[in-house]
Amino acid sequence: MTRQRIGLTQTQRLQLTPGLQQSIRLLRMDAGGLTRFLEEQAARNPFLAVEEPPVLPATWLPRWGAAFAACRCSESGRSDPAMPAPSLMAHVLTQIQALACAPAERQIALVLAEALDPSGWLGRPLADLARQANCSVAQAEAVLMRLQRIEPTGLFARSLAECLRLQAQEADRLDPVMQRVLENLEMVASGQIGALARLCAVPESDVLARLRVIRSFNPKPGAQFDPVNSDTHEPDLIVTEGAQGWEVQLNRSALPALSVRRPQGRLTAQAERAALAEALGLCRIVERRNTTLLRVAHEVLQRQTAALDRGLAGLRPMTLADVAGALNLHESTVSRLVAGVSIATPQGTWQLRALFGPQVGDRSAAAIRAEIAHLVAAEDPARPLTDRAITEALLASGREVARRTVAKYRDMLRIPPAGSRRRLRRR
Repeated sequence: MTRQRIGLTQTQRLQLTPGLQQSIRLLRMDAGGLTRFLEEQAARNPFLAVEEPPVLPATWLPRWGAAFAACRCSESGRSDPAMPAPSLMAHVLTQIQALACAPAERQIALVLAEALDPSGWLGRPLADLARQANCSVAQAEAVLMRLQRIEPTGLFARSLAECLRLQAQEADRLDPVMQRVLENLEMVASGQIGALARLCAVPESDVLARLRVIRSFNPKPGAQFDPVNSDTHEPDLIVTEGAQGWEVQLNRSALPALSVRRPQGRLTAQAERAALAEALGLCRIVERRNTTLLRVAHEVLQRQTAALDRGLAGLRPMTLADVAGALNLHESTVSRLVAGVSIATPQGTWQLRALFGPQVGDRSAAAIRAEIAHLVAAEDPARPLTDRAITEALLASGREVARRTVAKYRDMLRIPPAGSRRRLRRR
């Protein structure tokens, strides 16, 4: 026969309050995710006001700066581009194979692919490429039209205007005003919004609405395949060199302003107190998130000054625990903060997490990966480097890395093996 007893036990457990849960959630958001979240909160809380960041192109930094500069250059004045990143070329060659082109068309497509910029634009005039492929300009144009349907939209564009037009067309936003704006990107780049509005015969608000749409596009669709640099979104942080050295700040052009206001409608006293408390709490959480992000970014850059001067190959070994210990933060807090956050530097736009890496020999693992990516990008397309050849090249430059480590890092960079790269270029 079983007996029942009543007893007292004492246990302890950690329970997250709603405010703490929300704070942890915001830590993992980049500027784009945070903007969407704040807009959703403002839609349901009448005390919250979200002001959109300015749409003037002068504030679209830094990925739009180079794009607007390129649109001022004539096609004939452009110099030969650097070879696209290996993962971009692998993606394009795979897509060309999937198009099932005729042999003659495939040859033209391969010539066009070899002329891609790392940004995904076509880097040479079509007439020159037609001569190289021994075909007419009309034939090259027909193949180019097929290649421009490759995802992501905007690849194989011949200019910034064409890159944006392809994306506007796909988004069903290519109306006459948008078309006129894209035809006059020089005026957009110089901030002549009023003159552009008069040219389009519409109010300035209509032009600004088109600029907000344009800003959501990607001026460099090929950059997302770069295994070293990635600037497919507006960066969360911007690094500049000032009088006191390297300085980091939030990219306010990608981050909306959050404030508390008195609502227009009437609420009950209880509902008003609850909504106001929630709004004030969210403002504190966002401010704390931004302050902590700046602290972490400043500490990271203090340790990685060489990378700012020489690129990712100059990265030093650094772990999340190193930064967390220096700032008296928990390692998980630093991990959440750097997830998905990008930082614009004079060397390019990097993912903040990419600056972390354990020590491999006397170098950072992230620096070794950057060197592997550069070796593959500079290889002879007819004789791609094997993992053993990359290992030997690193050894010759004083980097003692095992071949299996090279293979692991190559996979992390999304670079196919040498045999696959050779086969893709032969197809």
